[in-house]
Amino acid sequence: MLQTGTKAPDFELPDQNGEMHKLSDYAGKKVILYFYPKDNTPGCTKQACGFSERYPQFTEKGAVILGVSKDTVASHKKFEEKYGLAFTLLADPERKVIEAYDVWKEKKNYGKVSMGVVRTTYLIDEKGIIIRANDKVKAAEDPEKMLKEL
Repeated sequence: MLQTGTKAPDFELPDQNGEMHKLSDYAGKKVILYFYPKDNTPGCTKQACGFSERYPQFTEKGAVILGVSKDTVASHKKFEEKYGLAFTLLADPERKVIEAYDVWKEKKNYGKVSMGVVRTTYLIDEKGIIIRANDKVKAAEDPEKMLKEL
């Protein structure tokens, strides 16, 4: 996990519509950049729907929400449409951004060890500095917690 007080690495990734987004496009706004393991899984769906339900409150506070996973653009599009998600999902199948933000880790699940995305949320300020970093994210609580952080 990257530390608070450090400059957030810039990146360029396609969203669920295939349009490219750079972190630097959001200079002057707070960015909630959250990494999640997989579209359409129970925890990831709770987290995404929580952010989507509170999206107007985030925009009122001048914040942008970007969700990142290694799913494809097509998978993100289906996920967005199925749940009516109101924010941007970024596809990182090559894990460039996932690895730049240090969220690709060894995970243990029922005794099996594998590599995967550790659910992590970063709050980045208007100047591109990480002001909060959390890798102990509880999917259902994260959106409300991040709203309070703002």
